[in-house]
Amino acid sequence: MAVAPNPQVPIPQEEDGLLIVKIEEEEGNPWEPQPLTQRTGETPELVDHHQRFRTFRYQEAAGPREVLSRLRELCHQWLRPEIRTKEQIVELLILEQFLSILPPETRPWVEAQCPGSGEEAVALVEDLAHMFPHSGEHSWAGES
Repeated sequence: MAVAPNPQVPIPQEEDGLLIVKIEEEEGNPWEPQPLTQRTGETPELVDHHQRFRTFRYQEAAGPREVLSRLRELCHQWLRPEIRTKEQIVELLILEQFLSILPPETRPWVEAQCPGSGEEAVALVEDLAHMFPHSGEHSWAGES
């Protein structure tokens, strides 16, 4: 299922083999990645839990047991296993990993479209590859 690009996010233009991108400073940078939970429509509190889980450092706790305990707590606050199914949690983790390994020229645009699932992210990458089949060393889909 193809997902329509966000009309507020500029689509790169290719001109004489050069990729032209216009970014409006006043509106913020639409290419800047957003946290996964924000993309999936969750509350700011859950976005905060996700960020705290992902940015937690070993030095923030008094020892390895406290580190592990704190990571468990942060992970539960983010993934909310008491209200999500195993399949939903796995989908969140797979989507996050998929987005994190996209080629650098692809990831910001795909993330700015706020895919809610891995399938939506794949459709966006495929759409982008069709729009720009000859952009640089490898395609927008990350293929050679």
